[in-house]
Amino acid sequence: MYDLAIIWDWLGFAVRWLHVITAIAWIGSSFYFIALDLGLRKVPHLPPGASGEEWQVHGGGFYHIQKYLVAPETMPDHLTWFKWESYATWLSGAALLMIVYWAGGELFLLDPTKADISLFVGIVISALSLTIGWLIYDRLCKSKLGETPTLLMLLLFGMLVVMSWGYNQIFTGRAALLHLGAFTATIMTANVFFIIMPNQRIVVDDLKNGRTPDPKYGKIAKLRSTHNNYLTLPVVFLMLSNHYPLAFATANAWIIPCLVFLMGVTIRHFFNSMHARKGTPYWTWAVTALLFIAIAWLSTAPMMDSYEEAEARPLTATEQKFAAATGFEDAYYAVIGNCSMCHAREPSWDGLHHPPKGVVLETESDVARHAKLIFLQAGASHAMPPPNAIQMDDAARREIVQWYRAAT
Repeated sequence: MYDLAIIWDWLGFAVRWLHVITAIAWIGSSFYFIALDLGLRKVPHLPPGASGEEWQVHGGGFYHIQKYLVAPETMPDHLTWFKWESYATWLSGAALLMIVYWAGGELFLLDPTKADISLFVGIVISALSLTIGWLIYDRLCKSKLGETPTLLMLLLFGMLVVMSWGYNQIFTGRAALLHLGAFTATIMTANVFFIIMPNQRIVVDDLKNGRTPDPKYGKIAKLRSTHNNYLTLPVVFLMLSNHYPLAFATANAWIIPCLVFLMGVTIRHFFNSMHARKGTPYWTWAVTALLFIAIAWLSTAPMMDSYEEAEARPLTATEQKFAAATGFEDAYYAVIGNCSMCHAREPSWDGLHHPPKGVVLETESDVARHAKLIFLQAGASHAMPPPNAIQMDDAARREIVQWYRAAT
């Protein structure tokens, strides 16, 4: 089990690395094609069926790109499909969710001060909730509302607001924002898997069989692709949010991502307008800045149980296991003596107003709850405490390692 904790942490690192790489590929191709599509020029002498073209220069060469609104007259010998970037991002993200928030659910997923549910129930809610958004959104898109894209986006925004509030009633602040990002990313990948790619295959199949493709399939795919374009930046914010307690560990944490979704719209509107050569709406910069200032202001309302409440709260099953393990008392005092001046509800370290990463290590339940993190950060490695702050002696680190080993 001692080795498993380290291996598991490296596994999480590897999957996170893969997730970041595939996300860069997906987002990069998405942004590129949106910019390309908006920047196409209608020029004379285009081939039949072509709606525009663009010349680009990159890497020492020139690229001549033409877009066919429905399809070319004949099927080209080679087609490059852009789909695996999306699929790999979602699959690696789902794996990371399981590694961090399901396997580590007692610490990262569940918040006993919000909802008294078992880890199994929490995992079920986590898994099932990710599909709800796609089912509702897809139904809306296929209804008459699909003909009014602005109203459709407003309804989608309303659904995201509801989910943000709902997640924060059950999960930890960190898990709530992460799940909202996964909820949105699921909609985006499902758009690719269930709508964009099948519609494109219908067009290709029509061409192969000598039929004239119906332009409606391209229009449907374009609508979903546009939605993905506006949702991308907020999803990136939500995926990064777990590193910033001011985003997830405050009383208004559920409102913050709602404003971030609006920022995603203002930022993308500027670039989409610029790429379409419809001007540069600099007013979006001011709106984005005001939204960000509002987010920073909202984050100043702290959300944390008091020391007395933490002392009075019954320990969870996992906390009881670590609190009852041999060596807990020694490890507890090692943490209190070396970590608690920063990782406190009211940090005493000069310049700190909030505990780093939102991790509090004051009560016995606090220390037992964060046992694995303490072991990895201060036992298996010397990441904490920072060497320029406190020099934790080797004896204290050994006490932490022995306690964690005894519990596992």
